[in-house]
Amino acid sequence: QVQLVESGGGLVQPGGSLRLSCEVSGRIFSPYVTGWYRQAPGKERELVAVITSGGSTNYADSVKGRFTISRDNAKNTVYLQMNSLKPEDTAVYYCRLNVRGSVYWGQGTQVTISS
Repeated sequence: QVQLVESGGGLVQPGGSLRLSCEVSGRIFSPYVTGWYRQAPGKERELVAVITSGGSTNYADSVKGRFTISRDNAKNTVYLQMNSLKPEDTAVYYCRLNVRGSVYWGQGTQVTISS
């Protein structure tokens, strides 16, 4: 049973930083892709960043240069470091794992950027 648990969300002022964590449990075999998605109220869920089992990364244009996705294999955890946060980054952030076509989602963590 694969499970994803996100943590690290919260309320931050514009310009601040947060680090989200996604801990993955269960047996996983390469290749796989882990990603962060977000969904703001009234909007569709969108891709934020992904990292492959080989270490390749990709980012949405809106977060390039501000967000960094990384992985600690020893802890089975994927991180999303978010810097220079803007009010438009406010959303529920979800972790997603795609293992050879099988897709798993976490429960989401709220990120609110407000002064």
